[in-house]
Formats: sequence, structure tokens, C-alpha cells
Amino acid sequence: MSAVYDCSKRETRADGLAAAASAVRSSRLVVLPTDTVYGIGADAFDGGAVQSLLRAKNRGPDMPVGVLVGSWSTVDGLVLGTPPQARALMEAFWPGDLSIVLPHAPSLQWDLGQSRGTVMLRMPLHPVALELLRDVGPMAVSSANVSGQPPASTAQEAVDQLGDSVAVYLDGGSTGAPVPSTMVDLTGDEPVILREGAVSRAAVAEVLGVPAESLA
Repeated sequence: MSAVYDCSKRETRADGLAAAASAVRSSRLVVLPTDTVYGIGADAFDGGAVQSLLRAKNRGPDMPVGVLVGSWSTVDGLVLGTPPQARALMEAFWPGDLSIVLPHAPSLQWDLGQSRGTVMLRMPLHPVALELLRDVGPMAVSSANVSGQPPASTAQEAVDQLGDSVAVYLDGGSTGAPVPSTMVDLTGDEPVILREGAVSRAAVAEVLGVPAESLA
């Protein structure tokens, strides 16, 4: 049976975060608010939990799951190296709605789908999400919806789609119009924008010191 916690109230927020942390450590799924849309998350290093996440969304491994982190410093332990371009983007847009794709550290024992040795990382600008991430560590997180359905901008929309497949729902209120994060791929010789979302191409280009048209 799922539990929904109202994170707008101090007492229920603390209870909700504790329940969510316990669920993540027990290989169960949680729904959490972010600065873009609600996300469904699991321990990034728990392959069984990540598989449960994919099943809940009715999604295959061909679309790998991204990872949310609670601090910049966490990234250094997850990737092969943090290039200057990645550091510049993190300083400019994190916490916020920019996702960065980097080669992950080969020593990591995780299965996020068919990621081909890469990982998409983001630090969200939402106090509830950040508090949970700083407690449990990196989480594999995808939008809280069944594949093919609209992403959830409220906890109730997530409940309606995902039901009892999720152990704990953290209700942080409406996220507003569902705008995805911008995705920047830094795994090749030149940076590429895979998806333009909340952060504009021009803003990314300015930080990287490259022409906007080169990011296509």
C-alpha cells in the first residue's frame, strides 16, 4: 500500500523524507518533486530497484535512466573525469534544469539500461529532492509517468498513473507546466545538445564559449 506525504507541512515532510529514505534503502520506489516534473526514483546502485522502476513505467532498457545527485562533489565519484566544460555548466546551472551526459566510472556496479558506458546527471533545484538525495545518495530517476502518458506535475497525477508500484509519494505541490531539462552530451569531441528544454541553447553556448549553432 502506497503512502502519500504532504511536504508543505514540517511534521509530515520530516515523516515523508524518513519514509522515502527507508523505501529507497529497501529497494522500493519513491516519487519525488523536482524543479521540472515529478520523478520516480530508486537507489542508482540497486539493479533490481531500477528494473522495478522500468516496469512501473512500462519502459524498456533501451531508454536508460538518468541519475540525480544532491551535490556537485558527488559527481566526481560517478564519472571517468569531470572535464572543464562539465564543471562550467554545473557552476552556471546547478542546482537547476540542465542534465549533463558524461562517461561513467568503469568501476561502478550499476545497471541503468543501455547507457553504453555513459550516465546522464543532474542536480535538481528543489528542497525536498535535495534533502532526500543528500540522505540516500545518487538516485536513478525518470519522469513519474507511464511511458507514452503525460509527465506528472502533481503528486496526484503520479499516483493516478503509477499507483501501488511506488511505496512513497512525496507531495511538494504543483511543479507548474511540465518543461523538461536541457540535455547536453559531453561524451564526444564536441558538446552536443540532445534536447533543448528549460535552459536555452544560447545560454549553454555562452557558458561553453562556443557558437550556438555548433551545439546541434
